[in-house]
Amino acid sequence: MIPGLTARVIAQLAQRAPLAEVVAHPDEHADLVPEGGRAGLRSGRAAERADLESAAAARLGITLVALPDPRYPDLLRRIYDPPPVLYVRGVLAEDEAATVAVVGARAATAAGLALARSMARDLAAWGATVVSGLARGIDTAAHEGALDASGRTVAVLGCGLDRTYPPENERLAGRITSAGAVVSEFALGTPPLPEHFPRRNRVIAGWSRAVVVVEAAARSGALNTARCAADEGRDVLAVPGHPTQPASAGTNQLIRDGAGLVRSAIDVAQELGIEPPAAAEAPIDPLLGALAGDAPATLEELRGRSGLETGALLARLTDLELRNVVRRLPGPLFVRQHQVT
Repeated sequence: MIPGLTARVIAQLAQRAPLAEVVAHPDEHADLVPEGGRAGLRSGRAAERADLESAAAARLGITLVALPDPRYPDLLRRIYDPPPVLYVRGVLAEDEAATVAVVGARAATAAGLALARSMARDLAAWGATVVSGLARGIDTAAHEGALDASGRTVAVLGCGLDRTYPPENERLAGRITSAGAVVSEFALGTPPLPEHFPRRNRVIAGWSRAVVVVEAAARSGALNTARCAADEGRDVLAVPGHPTQPASAGTNQLIRDGAGLVRSAIDVAQELGIEPPAAAEAPIDPLLGALAGDAPATLEELRGRSGLETGALLARLTDLELRNVVRRLPGPLFVRQHQVT
């Protein structure tokens, strides 16, 4: 709550003395604490603001988790400039051995969305915590995939927790709090300004053992997350795409620069040291056998794979849609819907 004190400066102050002593004697640290901040500490205004913030957070059901708290994510604590305080809706897990960030383009393709959702679903089902940024596109698909498997997922925001960005994901954020956590390092009332998202991205990367970029243009926030991960020595993985597709320009460049190539959740699991369960037997139904959960198919493709005539194929697809076995995407494209057992 003290203007001018960044996470990095607070980390430097904490190396000098316990922060309670720094707060009590701000003028001894004039080289790091600006005059406005020292004046606020001397007058007690900073403490009053902190008390008001704590009370407001409590009214909203938000927990404040400081850096020394055992609930603070261990991997995030190890980065160069960890947030001094996390605002948390939901529950932090004290032992998250396998955490993976799944990020990518907001304007994602249908194939990218299906792959992100399927990959996150499998990783969550195998015990990983899926971390992302609640943004439109790939981030949303990743959170939804983890929830499909009744798994754990964490959403990191670039604004205060008293607002949701993007606003259409408010319901999704509510579902995440019951299966993980929605977190932010920003004070209540902070708007989702562009300059906040690089800070948000470093938290996503720092929370995770590996970052998977599903789709990204040549200039993309997801690439910023990948760079943060590389700077912290975390694994960077990317899904390749056709070289003519703008949505794959960033991921293809990451692979060229040395990122691990991802074809499915199994590739990610191997990087995390997760042992996937044995594959189930292929379904006998010819149409279900022709449908995948991570690669949308057209009607023509399904007709060729299943051997069904158009009329029978459409009727069967409608029946499977009504039973929530198949999901129709724009195009029209079709993917197999995961069934939680």
